[in-house]
Order: sequence, then C-alpha cells, then structure tokens
Amino acid sequence: MTEPCDLPATELRRLIGARALSPVELLDSCLGRIARVNPAVNAVVTLDEARARAAAREAEAAVMRGDPLGPLHGLPVGIKDTEDTAGLRTTYGSPIFADHVPAQDLGAVARLRAAGAIVIGKTNTPEWAAGGNTRNPVHGATGNPFDPTRSAAGSSGGSAVALACGMVPLASGSDTGGSLRNPAAHNGIVGLRPSPGLVPNEKRGLGWFSLSVNGPMARNVPDAALMLSAMAGDDARDPLAYTLPGEPVRGRPDRYAPPPEARLAGLRVAFTEDFGFAPTERHIRRVFRARVAALAPLFAGMEEATPDCTGADDAFAVLRASLFLSTQLRNHRERPQLLGPNIRANVEEGLGYTLEDYTRAATAQTRIYRGFQEFFARHDLLVSPAITLSPRPWRELYPAEIDGAPTRSYFHWLALAYGVTLAGHPAISLPLGLDEAGMPFGLQLVGPRGGDALLLGIAAAVEAACAGDPALRRPVPDLGRLAAAPPIAAMPGFRDAE
Repeated sequence: MTEPCDLPATELRRLIGARALSPVELLDSCLGRIARVNPAVNAVVTLDEARARAAAREAEAAVMRGDPLGPLHGLPVGIKDTEDTAGLRTTYGSPIFADHVPAQDLGAVARLRAAGAIVIGKTNTPEWAAGGNTRNPVHGATGNPFDPTRSAAGSSGGSAVALACGMVPLASGSDTGGSLRNPAAHNGIVGLRPSPGLVPNEKRGLGWFSLSVNGPMARNVPDAALMLSAMAGDDARDPLAYTLPGEPVRGRPDRYAPPPEARLAGLRVAFTEDFGFAPTERHIRRVFRARVAALAPLFAGMEEATPDCTGADDAFAVLRASLFLSTQLRNHRERPQLLGPNIRANVEEGLGYTLEDYTRAATAQTRIYRGFQEFFARHDLLVSPAITLSPRPWRELYPAEIDGAPTRSYFHWLALAYGVTLAGHPAISLPLGLDEAGMPFGLQLVGPRGGDALLLGIAAAVEAACAGDPALRRPVPDLGRLAAAPPIAAMPGFRDAE
C-alpha cells in the first residue's frame, strides 16, 4: 500500500482540497519516513516537528472551514540549510553559525509558507554550499540512498536525498555550478535551475550576479512546476527580479503549473556529451548515448551540436571566486581555522586574480551567452548528461581525476552544469533510469533564454513518455534496506571537513 508521503505533491494537494487526506495525516507519514530512513543517509539535519504539527492542524482546520487554500496548502517541504528559516536553526553547514537561529525567513521560504507549505525541517548542504559533495563539520555527510557510502552530490544533496526517500514531497535548493541539477541526477529526482531573477533572492551579496539562483526540487516535473509557481515572484530587493510598473517581466507564477503542453515531435533538438570541454566519464558517455537513442523517436530529429563554450572553465573559476571573496573574505582573515578546504581554496584563488582577470572572465561569459542565443535560434532544446560521472564515495572530497585525467579544481567535475550556468538559460535534471553501476542517471535539458515554462512542458512530456519503461523511468531506492542499514554517522570520516 502506498503511503501518503510517497504520493506526488500535485496528488497530495488534490486530496487535501477534496478532504480525502488530512494535512496532519500527511505530516505524520513524512515524519515516520524520516524516523525510519534518515539515520542511514542523514538528509534532514534539523526538524521543526512541534511547529510543523501546529501548522498541519491549522491547515486541516482551514480545509474543514472551507477557507481559500493556497497551491501548496498542507504540503510539507524541506528547506536547504543555507536558506534562512525564522525561529529554526540555520547553520549554512559552517561551525561559525552552528547555533544560528534567524529572525526572518528568506523571501523564497516566506513565499512557500504563504502558499500553504509547512516547513518540516532543514536539509543538509556542504559548508556554505561550496562543492558537489554534501558533507560539513556541523551535520556530517549525506549518503546516496542507492548506496549510503556514495556521494549524494551537492550542494542541495540533503534535499535530493529527502525527496528520493519520500521524507518530503517538495524541497528547496540553490544552484551556482549545478547544485540543483547535480544532486537531482545522483539521487534520481528532478531539479530545476530557473532563469536568474525568476525566484528572487534578497540576500544575494552581489546583486547583479547571475550565476547563483534558488529553485525547486521534486520527484517529478509537475511537482517541480507547482513548487516553482509558489517560489517565483517579484522582490524589489533583488536587482535581477526587475519589473515594469505593475507588470512582472518574468511572467505570472500561474504560467508554470501545470506545465504547458509541449509537442515533442515538432522540436529541433541538439545533444552533446560534453559541450566541447567538460571532462565526462566514458561510462556516462555510453549511458547518455543509449538515452539519446531511446528518446530520438519522440522528436522529428536529434543532431549532435553544442554552443561554443570556449573559455568556460576560466570564466567560471574567476567569477565564482569573486562570489566567495564577497561573502567569505572577512571570515578568511579573522577566523580561517573555522573554514573548510573548499572555502579557503576559493578565497585564496580569488585573492590571486586581478581586475584584468575578472574583465576577461566577464567578457568570456558575455560571448558564451551570445553564442547560446545564436545556437537557440536554430534549436529549441539542448540535451546533455546532467553530471560528468557516476556517484563516487562521499569520503572523497571531490573527484581528483576522471578516467585517469586530473581535474583542474574541486569543482571542475561539475563542468556540464556550469557551462549552462554561465549562459543563464533555464535547465532541468530529469531522472532516466540507472547507469551501468546501478546508480541513478540524470539527463540535463536546457531551454531557450527565459523559456522556463516551455522547458517544464518539454520535460513533463519526456517524463510521461518514459514512465512506462522500467529502464527509463525514475528509479526508487530500496527503503527497506535503508531502514535496516546502520547509521551513516557511524561510518569513518562522517564529520570530517578535510
């Protein structure tokens, strides 16, 4: 029998509105799943059980009174531990903020609550969301639900694992170099990187910095679209969420849920294994080629092609370093012993760059962006693997080599994601079965500039077309095995920062 926590968010919201499921019953189901499975993977690191129960009771009362209900009414959500939650411990994965309790919600969290969502707790992240392996010295490591000794990727790894295990129907994430897409791919769920500014972030330190965005994570595309509809909006404190007087330039939230219908047969589709520069594992290339062959009949045709991403590695490295200089330079100077290796590496790298380096990087980003516009004048959709390799052990801070070739930095293995980040186009990671190692495989779909709604429609159509194929549909971890597994906290290196 299917438990409520395993149902899609869209179905849960329908049942709640029809008085066929109580928000209290749904919350109990999610809390029960967390209690049984979370020790094996450490996805949810802080629970807000008392307030969540009170909110669920009030949500139930609102349904019984016949009150107007928001689009997420009564749905539990997990919030990434880099996003402020009023009255609930938010650590950013940093010892500096190990006991930090914000007074206010981040704007995106406030919009989720206003839509009726119930914050159940915080999900794990690397320190300051730096890196593609979810582990930090405050809360320890998060394990992959298909093998808890392997990485959940990051930085939104806790959210992805919580979703894969049915702990919550929706969870939040953020993305600079793939932090929504990479963990989605490694854990068999959906992660959407929206266009910059569509989900406002009033705490962005560099206001016009387009590389970092917040976005939704879910187990299927319609659920991600539903969550996006609540997260999207306007906020004058975010320069990227610009508007005309009384007219949201980014479109109304109801554009996204349900996803618009898409005719796949009419799409001009390109595919690439590596964008011409990403160090993609041979194993992943083979799996990707098989997925392209399986999907090809859905479209009029698919051609191998890529935008010109020359200089992407250097541009991303410099621009990323500027972000960490803006947020972590003071900590690096005053208390470096409380910063992990990834943070220190970013700050020290940034201190070595010049204004000339920054100008070169920003110019390269602009050229890559314009190349994407030329490319999408000839194509409607671009498809690639979501991540360059199959999950490796989480004890490995980052992959130092791929197929024997050394990586350039601790984030070089995220190149399939950050090539798209530089261009600012919306992208989604869609789970398509397992790879040759029995781990989840994610397909990255990239849409045109500002084409978030179109991309959701295409992804939903591809997802629906694959749902009946055991080799292509979303994989599900063995929850019984996880419930019986020893706690990940007992594994060597669980809380190590190095």
